[in-house]
Amino acid sequence: MENQKTVKVGLIGLGTVGTGVYKLIQKNQVEMVQKIGAQMEIAKILVHNIEKKREGVDASLLTNRWEDILEDKDISIVIEVMGGIEPAKSMILDALNAGKNVVSANKDLIAEHGKELLDAAQKNKVDFLYEAAVAGGIPIIRPLKQCLAGNEISEVIGIVNGTTNYILTKMFEEGMDFGAALAKATELGYAEADPTADVEGLDAGRKVAIMASIAFHSRVVFSDVYTEGITKITAKDIAYAKEFDSVIKLLGVAHNTEGGIEVAVYPMLLHKDHPLASVRDSFNAVFVHGDAVDDAMFYGRGAGELPTASAVMGDIIDVARDIDYGCNGRISCTCYRNTPIKDFAEIRNKFFLRIQVVNEPGVLARIASVFGDHKVSIARVIQKNAQDKMAELVIVTEKVKEYHMQDALNDLKGMDIVSEISSVIREY
Repeated sequence: MENQKTVKVGLIGLGTVGTGVYKLIQKNQVEMVQKIGAQMEIAKILVHNIEKKREGVDASLLTNRWEDILEDKDISIVIEVMGGIEPAKSMILDALNAGKNVVSANKDLIAEHGKELLDAAQKNKVDFLYEAAVAGGIPIIRPLKQCLAGNEISEVIGIVNGTTNYILTKMFEEGMDFGAALAKATELGYAEADPTADVEGLDAGRKVAIMASIAFHSRVVFSDVYTEGITKITAKDIAYAKEFDSVIKLLGVAHNTEGGIEVAVYPMLLHKDHPLASVRDSFNAVFVHGDAVDDAMFYGRGAGELPTASAVMGDIIDVARDIDYGCNGRISCTCYRNTPIKDFAEIRNKFFLRIQVVNEPGVLARIASVFGDHKVSIARVIQKNAQDKMAELVIVTEKVKEYHMQDALNDLKGMDIVSEISSVIREY
């Protein structure tokens, strides 16, 4: 092809995702010409340790100097896959202010500082794309920003952490307790050595903040998201979920309501008929409700080298096409509203409670009285595992405000007839 154009890219980070991006760019060299009308070339790769041997990577591309990428006028796309807040944030801002387009997979950074980065991109009329920051290989950012732009979206809920979904699947299907399921997830590489961000809902919280910002056109940051993990889920809870024809999933939940944006992450009982209930193992899925599209669900691999690299690659190709047509920066920040974040205490949820009580007459009436005092309406009660002195009560409530439930639970904890509140799980 005559006068063949070349798009040069700089890669920041060569860990799991960075390696996947490198492989995909090398693999698609011939196809890239047809897809973007130009060749694509990795000009430089910024790494921390330049001496480390990296199988299958051209060592001449490696550098430990950020300036080698920033000051190279021929590099038009910077791909940031190093993670963390700093120095990633400073590097991205440097690149945007230097007129370079940026593709990132950095959910931690975008959930906290997305507005600053998008504002810098808009100011400099360049692209800042981050499809890979949420749900790995599953397209969700672009559908929310573009394909569903004609909708007023009222709900986004999702299983957006593969580690916790794998753990809960093993607990549900194989009867494992939490510790054994976590050990298996670690052995298979789904869980990090320190799994806190996954099992306590922090990873999912960052992703939900990003999705809610885009879906509802109003800025939501990670600190706005109430997070609760799965470490307290037990085999008994799983058994009751089965009895109720339900599963337990760690869900990121975002609603756009008249009273403001509701946004949280917590385990929920989900009836088996809901599309998200069938999402197993390390797979992710995001369920969206819009006024025109009605219900839509996006499902697939939420993490991993090549699925995440797939999302990064899609953004790179988008940017390269924009370069070819001279239209970079056409879609930047879509948060044109200033909708308040609803106080979590005011959010209404159904609850599943498992309570250990003294096995004697009048106990249920006293507990029901406490709930009544705090405007908690009971939908059903089950008593099981009654022994000589103790019994287990399972109580399912109607929708109640969070603060009413917490006030009721605080009163119950102080009662001589209650020995333990074993589980408090929300129900979808």
